[in-house]
Amino acid sequence: MRLIEIGLVLFNVLLMGLLTLGRPKSQRGWLISSGISAVLLLVHAFVEGLRWPMIPVYLITLWAIAGGARLFLRSAARPSSKPRRRWKTVLLGGVAAVYAAVTIALPLLFPVFSFAELTGPYAIGTATYHWTDSAREEKFTEASGDSRELMVQIWYPASPKATGKAAPYLSDPAPYVEGLHELLQLPKFLFSGLKQVNTHAIANARLADTESKYPVLLFSHGFMGYKNQNTFQVEQLASHGYIVVGIEHAYSSVVSVFPDQHVVKFDSEGKTGYEQMKYSFMDGRNQVWVEDAKFVLDQIEALSANDPDDLFTGRIDLEHMGMFGHSFGGATTVQMLLDDSRIQAGIDMDGVLYGEKRIPADGLKKPFLLMSADDTIKGVDHTGDVEIAALGTDREEIAAYYDELFARYEPVTAGGNYWMTFKHSKHMSFSDLYLLTPLFEWMEGVDVRGTHELINEYTLDFFDHFLKGQPLQYLDRNLGDHPEYTLQQGAE
Repeated sequence: MRLIEIGLVLFNVLLMGLLTLGRPKSQRGWLISSGISAVLLLVHAFVEGLRWPMIPVYLITLWAIAGGARLFLRSAARPSSKPRRRWKTVLLGGVAAVYAAVTIALPLLFPVFSFAELTGPYAIGTATYHWTDSAREEKFTEASGDSRELMVQIWYPASPKATGKAAPYLSDPAPYVEGLHELLQLPKFLFSGLKQVNTHAIANARLADTESKYPVLLFSHGFMGYKNQNTFQVEQLASHGYIVVGIEHAYSSVVSVFPDQHVVKFDSEGKTGYEQMKYSFMDGRNQVWVEDAKFVLDQIEALSANDPDDLFTGRIDLEHMGMFGHSFGGATTVQMLLDDSRIQAGIDMDGVLYGEKRIPADGLKKPFLLMSADDTIKGVDHTGDVEIAALGTDREEIAAYYDELFARYEPVTAGGNYWMTFKHSKHMSFSDLYLLTPLFEWMEGVDVRGTHELINEYTLDFFDHFLKGQPLQYLDRNLGDHPEYTLQQGAE
């Protein structure tokens, strides 16, 4: 919970106990208590914003105000001193205890989450761009001649003295809330907290002057994801001196919101369930993402040459560029390592290796780290009949799917590259999604923030070594089996 929320909840729970069991001994005491509660509520509303899990808390304030007004209108010096029957006291106490539990539980179960404190020496700036690739026709629109449009967000190191208001997690959250509700088939209220989440980034802050240039990391989200779905990770990388460029792959993201407020939604091309997982479909779809990534790299080069806002001109280290991605974005990272010489190192976070190109038997010939959730690579023997039926297929097809999956994974570590498998983790452990509510952790049996911390440690170690030339801190020291993960490296 947020700070003022905590104060309001604690005060109102105590106030409810006083009003139901102790009963204020004077009109003045009642009015002072309700006044304090009202002030806390107003400060909370203007500073933090009202939200639905706090409704039981707000009702206590309204109850206290109404009770105080009633006493004032009746001009009573004190509440009635008539003794209350014991059974009424017990009943009221029970009701108050249940109500207090609900009052405390709801904000805890549905918090406005925050991101971990930055571990790097830099503050963070962020800027958002709308770029149009006039050389490519948009295949997902009905009108012919439409060009491919992308929204891109950049996070970058800013001076530690940079000041300004923290940027919101989503600048226009309503379409994303609606999109997540529709695609994940979960209640809309579950995502409403996204509207009030803030980040550590300051919009359009000046780039830090500590270094003359900063290396670039391209980030590609998951299928049905969005450009800042890994804010837990990109902010930490920016705080350690990286320019991180998040691509939102329009029509493959949950939504994309363009500057004219035009919203485009995810387009499944009519594929659902197992049909959407097939390599024949996903390999072709991935080529659009590869072209997106190449186009964004072109735009980054243009910004480095001449940024109209004079933010990045001459400050981008084009000789040291890497890429990382979650799920389908991880697959795109591998394709870029194979297909674009500008990407020198990459990380795939739990991405099936979709794409038209295959990793050669002797490896990628570039530094690579695959991060996997143990649940993702469990294989057909650990896939239940109910799960298979929900996909609309049979065990034979799923077995063939896993055979191809492991065949594509086989050369991942060749040439000295790494494969890290997280124990007791799920596919969405590699994104911000599970921060929405601790219910996800309990239902899925995962430690979200613990996993995020490990991801950040190894991501930073990998890119610091292969893009900045710093000694490895974790990858070469922690090979083997550990309580939270296993880490393997192929022969060079």
